[in-house]
Amino acid sequence: MFDNIGQITLLFWRTVLALPQTWRQRQKVFDQFFEIGNASLLMVCVLSFFIGATIALVTGPVMVERSLGSAVGGVVGYAIANELAPVMMAILIAGRIGSAMAAEIGSMRVYQEIDALRTMNINPITYLVLPRVLAISVALPMLVVFSILVGWFGGAVVANFNHLMEIPFQVFFADLKDIVQLEDVVHGLIKSFFFSVIIGIVSCHQGLTTIGGPRGIGRSVTKAVVNSIVLVVFTDYILTLVLTHFSHR
Repeated sequence: MFDNIGQITLLFWRTVLALPQTWRQRQKVFDQFFEIGNASLLMVCVLSFFIGATIALVTGPVMVERSLGSAVGGVVGYAIANELAPVMMAILIAGRIGSAMAAEIGSMRVYQEIDALRTMNINPITYLVLPRVLAISVALPMLVVFSILVGWFGGAVVANFNHLMEIPFQVFFADLKDIVQLEDVVHGLIKSFFFSVIIGIVSCHQGLTTIGGPRGIGRSVTKAVVNSIVLVVFTDYILTLVLTHFSHR
């Protein structure tokens, strides 16, 4: 993976240079955005609900035993908004959308469709990479917003109905409101934007460099998902350091 960092960076830079062509590619951007959102929204809601529910189920009883039950809402809300929602949604999108991007572009590469685009004087970066990167860069932060809200609701449901906690909804959300600031949600959205660019660029790069027929397509899909997840986790650590340094808490 690290051998390809230079190539991935170069692809990112070429995509940035292609941004003035966004308006001409607006239909492709919209189509990709619809595909990402339509394919992922239900999974995002289900996954987020159980993430919030699991955090409440694990932390709630321990905090109630120590007379800190009123703080469960804040713990669940902060963990989801600042960390779990952006990271888990990035992993989900890497597996669902990143793999599809790598497979689609990889197939075009193997069957020489990208060479045909160049023959027709069509830039593959502008035609293939730019719409996908732009679409995922908008879609992932929006999905993270859904994830945060649904995760909070899942935590509140478990905290309210689990017999070891029985924390009313109003108490849960009152503490969440006291602990979680708008800054925490913004930090989660900033992370998700960086993650989306990483997933888009890495997946498109793996597709564009596919060789070896159908077996090569399979290898590219695997590399796209694995490399995206590794870079997302690494970037999450760096961004957490930076954002914590500038935090007003």
